[in-house]
Amino acid sequence: MDQRGTTDSELKMMVADYMEAGFLENIIDMFRHDSGLYSMIGDLIQDERVRVRIGITALIEELKACDAANISDAVPSLLPLLSHEAAVVRGDASNLLGIIGNDKALHYLENLLKDPDENVRLLAKEAIADIREALSTTCADHCLNHVLSSAQE
Repeated sequence: MDQRGTTDSELKMMVADYMEAGFLENIIDMFRHDSGLYSMIGDLIQDERVRVRIGITALIEELKACDAANISDAVPSLLPLLSHEAAVVRGDASNLLGIIGNDKALHYLENLLKDPDENVRLLAKEAIADIREALSTTCADHCLNHVLSSAQE
């Protein structure tokens, strides 16, 4: 990340500025070529610019489809945000964790079901449902593949 003298904070600012300008495809390519960038998702989702936060959600949705092997690298940067003082940050982090679908987030999200903010509770509930659905789909796919391979033998 620091190959040409760019600091982490400059890189985060550049990604946020690109996101605000609508360069989602460029940012997707950056993340696909450097999985180390996933560690900045937690910082980016806290940006004060709404277009950046919406863009980060779109980024995670796209990367879930095209870079599933690395998408969970964003989880460690998001988990601390579930206890952030701002409800919008807790809610946005919950939403992203639901999209990512990593079961390691379930316990943390379950704690938000008692959050004082109604929207945070709703987003946490939806994220939990999304993760559980993804897990059951993965399980069903695995079982189906096992049955199909057994039938071919």
